[in-house]
Amino acid sequence: MSTRLPSPDDRLSGYTGWTRAHWEAMADHLLASVMPYATDGFSQFRLPGRPSRSGPVSDGLEGFARTFLLAAFKIAGAGGDVPPELLERYASGLAAGTDPAHPYAWPALTDMSQQLVEAASVALALHETRPWIFDRLSPAQQERVVAWLAGFVGRRTPDNNWVMFRVVVEQFLAEVGGPHEPGEIIGGLERVEEWYAGDGWYSDGKGKNFDYYCGWAMHLYPSLWARMAGDTARQELYAARLHRFLGHYQHFFAADGGPVHQGRSLTYRFATVAPLWLGALTGASPLPPGRTRRIASGVLRHFAERGVPDERGLLSLGWYEPFRPVTQDYSGPASPYWASKAFLGLLLPPGHPVWTDPEEPAPVDLADQAVAMAAPGWLLHATRADGVVRLVNHGSDRDRVQDPDGPPDPHYLKFAYTTHTGPEVGEKAHGVDNHLAVIAPDGAASVRRFIEPLVVADRFAASAYQDGPVRVVTASVVDGASEIRIHQVTAPAGHQVRDGGHALAAAVPLDLRAGEGVALARRPDGLSSAVRALHGYTGADLVAAEEANAFGTHSATPYVVADAHPGGTAVYVSLVWLAGEQEPPAPGVRVEGDLVVLSLLGGDTVTVRLGDVPACERSRTGLPVE
Repeated sequence: MSTRLPSPDDRLSGYTGWTRAHWEAMADHLLASVMPYATDGFSQFRLPGRPSRSGPVSDGLEGFARTFLLAAFKIAGAGGDVPPELLERYASGLAAGTDPAHPYAWPALTDMSQQLVEAASVALALHETRPWIFDRLSPAQQERVVAWLAGFVGRRTPDNNWVMFRVVVEQFLAEVGGPHEPGEIIGGLERVEEWYAGDGWYSDGKGKNFDYYCGWAMHLYPSLWARMAGDTARQELYAARLHRFLGHYQHFFAADGGPVHQGRSLTYRFATVAPLWLGALTGASPLPPGRTRRIASGVLRHFAERGVPDERGLLSLGWYEPFRPVTQDYSGPASPYWASKAFLGLLLPPGHPVWTDPEEPAPVDLADQAVAMAAPGWLLHATRADGVVRLVNHGSDRDRVQDPDGPPDPHYLKFAYTTHTGPEVGEKAHGVDNHLAVIAPDGAASVRRFIEPLVVADRFAASAYQDGPVRVVTASVVDGASEIRIHQVTAPAGHQVRDGGHALAAAVPLDLRAGEGVALARRPDGLSSAVRALHGYTGADLVAAEEANAFGTHSATPYVVADAHPGGTAVYVSLVWLAGEQEPPAPGVRVEGDLVVLSLLGGDTVTVRLGDVPACERSRTGLPVE
């Protein structure tokens, strides 16, 4: 960061050193840094970079709306006691943007348009700052703002989290006596109910679309709407779900603050902490206040220490450095400012326990973790020694809302995602990482999509996929830093079978080693990604790439391979490893038909029975493990 941060407070924040003052300083820095890109009247912020598919005018509105949301949290949390120019800037932008005669007026709200997304941020910001901004506009200016927002009534949206944008916009219109349709508000809320998958998890639309949108959209907007509307019944419903969700979600962050790198819109970065603050804001959180701040501050500090925002004070399209393949075609220069949702915690007053209680440890600070999440089909395992969190994916695929003939999405279809690695993406990616590929003699490889979730249980999960004549049933057993993959592969004779591990990346080339059934890549800091052949494979190697990974220019993926499938059904077992230790362990393995017995180094024996729905039994010296 180029801004000067307050001194760390290790007494109050023994894990991160960050306090509310650090959050306020970061908010101020982000708001000040977009100023050089404001148009006359402040209705648009046209940040540098390639325009999105919606064009520069919509992108300019996006710059206003998303930074207005950040400003609103700062203004409301301070009770309006902020520099007058901050209030004047956004009041001026509202007046200019909704004036059709102004040269930088906002585009009208039309069916399926990006403007609908930005209208929701404008409405939320107006609600939070109403005494200091909307109520101080002239009657004519208020009428123009209402008229622009009222363009949302009757508009079509994609059938996903966008339905909630209508709900919050029309709720604000209802508050100020503007045009709205109560049936559209209720209709949007009821549509979201259809996507609730249980245990606090929502899919973002139909199918199995599990990602960060569950927190920063599917929980956020209904809860904020209930707060706006004063609907206590729905507020209690949403709070109960958020309570369950956060019990899982608190595990998604590494000890160093890095979030698990999975799903779309990852360029929103620290927006990942929005549901943590939401839990505190609504009283729904199961976390102690000090743990909420420890995790949230850890994430914001994580990115600040890795060049986010950049030397201009801007949020670039990327993860740490700019990295276009991590974005989508709707991503424009101002898109990363949905990260403003991370500052939701500023709505809580300075005397709230999330700001005044000492930081408390996150789960990964205390012990190794293993968390089964049946609704999304995920199995999470984290290790205290290195602070790494790994997410094993046996459920989320997002393919039911994508072109079935298009390329598979590496942010959803891989077997695993972590806080310290990202999938290989873009034109330079080889597609080997975290994928079991069955490769025909002509080089055509099977593709994992339309995942069939089978089971998620204690330290065990399984799923299947079918691609033409190839069917793969995979069971995962997690043990500390290890994921042991058991693949039951049905394929024609002569096909090759290849299982890839985590793609490790760094700014410099990695140390690569392969031999005796083990392939390993190591970063200069010692973090290693490895795959060990345990049964059925005939070799191990690595594939290297450049500019294919959000975590660094140079990346490499270890893999194991079986030269020729015998035809029919065969079993392959591998150990996938990401940790700071030097070498991956070598558990004992016995395969007898559909029965696989693993002898783990800690003393546990795991017996996996393959079949239509794989089953797992874990014991120690012949006794079940409690």
